[in-house]
Parts: sequence; structure tokens; C-alpha cells
Amino acid sequence: MSKLALPTWRTPEGEPVSCIEKIKVLNENLEEIHAMAQEALEDAVLMGCDEAQFRAVVRGMAETLVNPYKKAGA
Repeated sequence: MSKLALPTWRTPEGEPVSCIEKIKVLNENLEEIHAMAQEALEDAVLMGCDEAQFRAVVRGMAETLVNPYKKAGA
């Protein structure tokens, strides 16, 4: 298994997030999502599903995520 490359988290203005606790939470969340997605991919392949289709479904799912904090008119 490959090590997940963690990003430099940025604010909407492009500045790096400086709070260590926020970065820790963001990184832990990303690592958990990666682990769950990896397990789901392995399950799909073991059950005979097409890997490319699975990856497309996961990408599409990410695109459907909704930001509940987005300001109106933004």
C-alpha cells in the first residue's frame, strides 16, 4: 500500500492553514477516507466489479458533496 500524500491545507484566500489542530483533523479525516475507499475498492474487485467503474463512481460521488456553509450569492 502506498503512503497518502497529504496536502498543504489552504484558506479560501490561498494562505496556508496555520492551526496545528485544524491540520491534524483535516489530515486524519483524509487518511480515514482513503482507508475506507481502499477497502471498498478491494471489495469491489474481489466481487468481480470493474475497477475503472468503481473509480468513476467514487470520483462522481466526490463531485456531489455539498458545502452547507457556502454563503448565498457566492
